[in-house]
Amino acid sequence: MSGHGFHVHGPHDHELEHAAQGGHGGGHDESGKGMIGQIAVVTAIIATVGAIFSYMGGATQANAGLFKNNAAIKKTEASNQWNYFQSKSTKQSLAELARDMTAAEAEKAKYQGKIDRYEKEKNDIKGVAEKLESEATEWDKKSDEQMHQHHRWAQATTVLQVSIALAAIALLTKKKWLEWGMFGLAGLGIVIGALASLHI
Repeated sequence: MSGHGFHVHGPHDHELEHAAQGGHGGGHDESGKGMIGQIAVVTAIIATVGAIFSYMGGATQANAGLFKNNAAIKKTEASNQWNYFQSKSTKQSLAELARDMTAAEAEKAKYQGKIDRYEKEKNDIKGVAEKLESEATEWDKKSDEQMHQHHRWAQATTVLQVSIALAAIALLTKKKWLEWGMFGLAGLGIVIGALASLHI
């Protein structure tokens, strides 16, 4: 019953009216919107930021896999170079044995020429192998950095998702402390996202 006539409204109408008038911790913010409008806007913002963080998390995970693959390729190439180095070492050892076993000076000089050539080739091959190993290590390091960043993005996304869940509970229960919890978690998620973007 009201002073202007008889009308009936459901419990949800009463709760919305009560929240709009400041009941159950609904309150008004400075712009005149009640708790429901405020939470709806903030939740939309959190969801948007969460979607961006989720995308960044997926991108860094893909990069980590790609970089790890590059490291594996470089390791294989380095291994091939070391095998090549070993074959040159074997040939050099055989040439040294042949040089030491022959009596003819002309033959000794011929084998010594081969030994010198194998030594130079080995040094060149060793340089290439070490460079490839260095590149493999660098790719591994980049992959680990991307995985660390991926975990940061995932943590930020998870915290924002929990914040959105708190927002839903706050809307249902009209509890102000849940709304503050939502804001706190949203802030924490954004801080973690900032750490991810700074590679920390």
